[in-house]
Amino acid sequence: MVSKAVASGARQDKACEVIGLSTRTLQRWRIDGAIGEDKRPTAIRPEPLNKLSAKERQAVIDVCNVEEFASLPPSQIVPILADRGEYIASESSFYRLLKAENMLHHRGKAKPRNSHKRPTSYTAKKPKEVWSWDISYMPTTVIGQHYYLYMIEDIYSRKVVGWEVHTNETGEQAAALLERSVWSEKCLKTDLVLHSDNGAPMKSLTMRAKMYDLGVITSRSRPRVSNDNPYSEALFRTVKYHPSWPGKGFKSLDEARKWVKEFVYWYNNEHRHSRIRFVTPNQRHEGLDVEILAKRKALYQEKRKEHPERWSKSEINWQPIGAVELNPEQYKEAA
Repeated sequence: MVSKAVASGARQDKACEVIGLSTRTLQRWRIDGAIGEDKRPTAIRPEPLNKLSAKERQAVIDVCNVEEFASLPPSQIVPILADRGEYIASESSFYRLLKAENMLHHRGKAKPRNSHKRPTSYTAKKPKEVWSWDISYMPTTVIGQHYYLYMIEDIYSRKVVGWEVHTNETGEQAAALLERSVWSEKCLKTDLVLHSDNGAPMKSLTMRAKMYDLGVITSRSRPRVSNDNPYSEALFRTVKYHPSWPGKGFKSLDEARKWVKEFVYWYNNEHRHSRIRFVTPNQRHEGLDVEILAKRKALYQEKRKEHPERWSKSEINWQPIGAVELNPEQYKEAA
């Protein structure tokens, strides 16, 4: 393969790099112009000078199994032995031998550290398939007092499909908001996916019962991993960095609700969202983005033909973004 590539004009080192072979190995294989036998599998290699003997390896295993050290990791066993004037092997050798003997497990009565799998990935190919929601603080003019903003967003269109502002956060209020949003969007019993973090209202019995009644599928983030709920995180950032957001806090609950109502209208109907090709969430939610983006593309092509010298790069991509994925690192599952 390398000879054929070189004969076609490629450089030998680049050809070897493509197939993961060093040029030195290639030279060693070529004997008098012919390809010799690969002797690496049968090569006799000397043992490392620092290799532990069978007796020393068994001593490490025996020490780890005595009652005194049964619940301790090697990081503690080795210093204790050193204080007694004993040295069998290094800490890394202890770990390596325990792993080789399939003995490197949690030691002691404390519960092992939980490992949380990434949440299931869902793909939204149209509106009303995957929603994301969260609750965030809304500061007041009184230090230490907050209102709580509940927001539900359709990740396909980025439309805010439901919101409320309350003085506290409860599963009952979250369940009522979800029910109103589902009825408003006419998606009852449609296998809608609702993604959230692991807050108390999200996991409350009332909320789970309401989701079951409405035919909504539960999806949750890993504990303390905000990246698993990126759409709601981005939405709340837009909320709190809006120019009209009061830096000194809201004076009353009515004022907070009025502000959110005006924000949601602006966000859904006037805000050109950068992640959906700068159309409004409502335009994408209603399927109008395809026509709008097609008109933009036609306009740009027309203007480029009029003055091609002014276009040093390609045109802006006005193609609709298509399906939207939630946590796509894992296997994909249609919503």
